Amino acid sequence: MSRRELLRVGTLGLGGLSLSSLLGVKALANGQPNPLTGKSVIFLFQQGGPSQLETFDPKPDAPLGVRSVGDVIPTSLPGVRFSGWIPRLAKLAHKISVVRSFHTGNSGHNIQPIVSDSSKQANIGVHYARVAGVTRANSGIPTNVVLFPRSVDPDVPGPEARGNISATGPYSKSYAPFIPGKGGQLQDDMNLAMPRERFFERRKLLAGLDSLNRAIDANGEVGALDDIQQQAAEVLLGGGVSRALDLSQEDARTLALYDTSRYVRGKKWNSVTRGTKGYYNAQAGTLGKLLLQARRLCEAGSGYVTIHASYAGVWDMHADQNNLNMRDGMEAVGYSFDHAVAAFIEDCEARGLSDKIMLVCCGEMGRTPKLNERGGRDHWARLAPLMIYGGGIERGRVIGKSDRLGGEPITDAYNPRHLISSILRTVIDPGQLRLIPNAPQEILELLDHPPIAGIGLS
Repeated sequence: MSRRELLRVGTLGLGGLSLSSLLGVKALANGQPNPLTGKSVIFLFQQGGPSQLETFDPKPDAPLGVRSVGDVIPTSLPGVRFSGWIPRLAKLAHKISVVRSFHTGNSGHNIQPIVSDSSKQANIGVHYARVAGVTRANSGIPTNVVLFPRSVDPDVPGPEARGNISATGPYSKSYAPFIPGKGGQLQDDMNLAMPRERFFERRKLLAGLDSLNRAIDANGEVGALDDIQQQAAEVLLGGGVSRALDLSQEDARTLALYDTSRYVRGKKWNSVTRGTKGYYNAQAGTLGKLLLQARRLCEAGSGYVTIHASYAGVWDMHADQNNLNMRDGMEAVGYSFDHAVAAFIEDCEARGLSDKIMLVCCGEMGRTPKLNERGGRDHWARLAPLMIYGGGIERGRVIGKSDRLGGEPITDAYNPRHLISSILRTVIDPGQLRLIPNAPQEILELLDHPPIAGIGLS
């Protein structure tokens, strides 16, 4: 495998697709243990830092100046209340689990915990790709994908993350995620480097040479390379990747279920209108489609999808010249978040995917318990909202407890390392991975950390 990984399909006339990408964990089919669970994870990153008090941990009885802005409503779980900004998720509370004692230990704008010391400075999905391979051996589908709003709407601002969302940490850059609309090596590899006519002529010539080579091949290597060539051709000529990304392939009723365009308000998005509700439209107009695209990618074979849904700091509600206050901010993005996530849950339930796909929703931090003098909340490291659905976890759980002001965990404090362990245990079986010679030590260390207790992961 190491020798073949030095080769590129380009030397065989098919362009830049690398053998390491296409082979994935093909060796596992030769009797080795399979550490992959067959499940997928979607990480919906709420850039800017969502407020715990205006989402899953409202405090209506806290003192004035602290208590939750807006209504607080009952949920489908007896005695459990959510913010009135997420009414559909309140009705689905028995399907999800929320953690009220999660903190990121981070109060700055960045992409933690997607990339942080807790993830060994690699995008969490990179650890999965290190085990699963960069693409699926039978289809060329990327195993690790990052979606920005532009992947579903070319008119929104381009990809923007406050940090290197493609970071690979201790691994080769070849394990970086595929980002539709952003470029990168894998996306470049999917473009033909020659006219289609010449491509087909070269494939015809290669087919003739391969038939001769197979006649004298004693160890099956030529046959294996032929499989790789076929994969490369399918990807280059528009196979499963393009179909998974093409939302026009989806049923019209499903598209309508996910549609969040009704929540777009005011002007179109641009950097000039940062202080208006129009600034928040990039999420409001695309979040449902992003979740639908992520579901399609998971069904096609992607094992890890990160959605960076916000442009700049859309959940950043300081009530200053650049950001809305809590009431207007939640009006701008709360309802679209609620609609999109609820639609995803209902769709997965209807399709029988509730145990196959895990959805994680959180940001880089939470918000201050005390409202500032302008009616906004500022950055807060000691408590942040966290919601998890699917992947076979326990449903209808409220894990941990915060203090009466919603600023500190008072039971079962969890941090990003607990979350990352929970995520990786969903897609990787630690016991099976340990049976593989030379299994990546970095991943074993992440898996050895305890997961979040109470969601059914051992």
